[in-house]
Amino acid sequence: MRSCQSVIFLLAGLCLAWRFDTASASEGNHKYKVGEHVRLWVNKVGPYNNPQETYNYYYLPFCKPANVGKPAHKWGGLGEVLQGNQLIDSQLKIEYRTDVQKSSICTDVLNQHQVNTFTRAVRETYWYELFIDDLPVWGFVGPPPDETPEDDNIYIYTHKSLRINYNENRIIQVNLTSLELQPLKVGAPLEFTYSVEWVPTTIQFSRRFERYLDYNFFEHQIHWFSIFNSFMMVIFLTGLVSMILLRTLRADYARYTAADEDDLEALERDMSEESGWKLVHGDVFRPPARLPLLAAMVGTGVQLSLLILGVILITIAGTLFTERGTIATVFILCYALTSVIGGYVSGGLYARNDGGAWMGTMALTASLFPLLCFSIAAVLNTIAIAYHSLAAVPFGTIVILLLIWLLLSVPLTLLGTVVGRNWAGQPDNPCRVKRIPSPIPAKKWYLQPSVIAAMGGLLPFGSIFIEMYFLLTSFWNYKVYYVYGFMLLVFVILVIVTVCVTIVGTYFLLNAENYRWQWTAFYSAGSTSLYVFMYSIHYFFAKTKMTGFFQTAFYFGYTAMFCLGLGIMCGALGYLGAAVFVRRIYRNIKCD
Repeated sequence: MRSCQSVIFLLAGLCLAWRFDTASASEGNHKYKVGEHVRLWVNKVGPYNNPQETYNYYYLPFCKPANVGKPAHKWGGLGEVLQGNQLIDSQLKIEYRTDVQKSSICTDVLNQHQVNTFTRAVRETYWYELFIDDLPVWGFVGPPPDETPEDDNIYIYTHKSLRINYNENRIIQVNLTSLELQPLKVGAPLEFTYSVEWVPTTIQFSRRFERYLDYNFFEHQIHWFSIFNSFMMVIFLTGLVSMILLRTLRADYARYTAADEDDLEALERDMSEESGWKLVHGDVFRPPARLPLLAAMVGTGVQLSLLILGVILITIAGTLFTERGTIATVFILCYALTSVIGGYVSGGLYARNDGGAWMGTMALTASLFPLLCFSIAAVLNTIAIAYHSLAAVPFGTIVILLLIWLLLSVPLTLLGTVVGRNWAGQPDNPCRVKRIPSPIPAKKWYLQPSVIAAMGGLLPFGSIFIEMYFLLTSFWNYKVYYVYGFMLLVFVILVIVTVCVTIVGTYFLLNAENYRWQWTAFYSAGSTSLYVFMYSIHYFFAKTKMTGFFQTAFYFGYTAMFCLGLGIMCGALGYLGAAVFVRRIYRNIKCD
């Protein structure tokens, strides 16, 4: 047991503090002395319109400073590696609060291959990313050809002008200006230069990241309007459930539970003519088809919902969006730690429905969502390797992810399953299940399970529609998403709307005397992800300028993983809400 705990703590340490680099202590605490060396890290380059198609900075034939030795690498945490960051020391001489006049980085004579590479980079609007004291700066390799002199040459910028603002012993802001256009010609010498200017500022260190936050975009009036609109939808749906559904049920109870002996004959006559949800009380608690899969998906969905809620709250408390890759690292660790919840829910659900092969359900719960994501990621990783992109996940990182899953997630799922079977696995259905299933009568098309399932996702999607635009824009258009308070509100609204809509759909289904409500409830809530995926297709063609097989594969691959998780989460929440509703309405009727 002690060795297992040691492995778990080791893996947690690798995820949270995996930073093997040669950076100075000053870079670690963000405090410098006058004249102390400040490192400029080069990170990646790639087409501006294709955010995931990134390459090592020296993928382009930028020359390196001569006679300074091998450059140091800065290896970040697990999340940073997954995001495709690879920081390399530029080896430029930059000292704290010491201006640098125009100085040469290196001079290179370009051959035909180098000219072709730079030409393609300029025409495809390549950008690059640099870091100083963990602050990112961006620049373009060259201007668009239509903005250069009217000749047949392609031009690139050869001078980097850095303007660094400081407050006492801390770096506050970094600005990069690209200057000095030079034409690309085979055999012509090309000199790359840089300069540094230090300027004091009164901005506090705690506010230095605010310049990267687009307040005008994320706190626009339409964002507030979307929250208000979703909130009104919640009020409408909860009112619908409480005023219409419950009122109808109350009338049904009054007729069904009438006990006046003088009206016994009338009651029997009503019973013979009765139809609807009451007639299926002997079948409604029958175990669903594909019980292990349903239990695993419900358990995984509850785990994902708690995971998202936890990450949102942690980010709100700690502003994790200011650190490279921290949110991804926290997401991975929280997923592993919440596996015990997934096992508990799936194990309890499986046992309550008289399931016997619980080990198979446990294995399915532990591997279902990770296996789906791994399958998609494996295809994307193969594409990234073929393109020599930084988006390719190194083998060592894959091993660490597998160890986290195998040594942390799987044991916690097993623990949760055992506890769930023993603490929440006793059948307590209010009605007994008949031996012979009742026939399901044919109903009109709009009461078919497929129609109810397809329509069930419309309102939940409508409640998150605007927020999906902000999320997609943040992920695919270089904007830092920081309004996690908005996300928390939208998440709560999504949960309420999903549960309410699923309850309404389940009531219609049972009223049509169809007692197979479990999978319909799951699909009805999970269909939200289908509408999100269809919206993402519209967003790809209407709101982005992405091109090429690489970026298209990554866009739809990442979107597929997101929609899988969203569908499983919403499906689980809808099922649990419907299950509580079904137990509640059958609790007060005569089931014998």
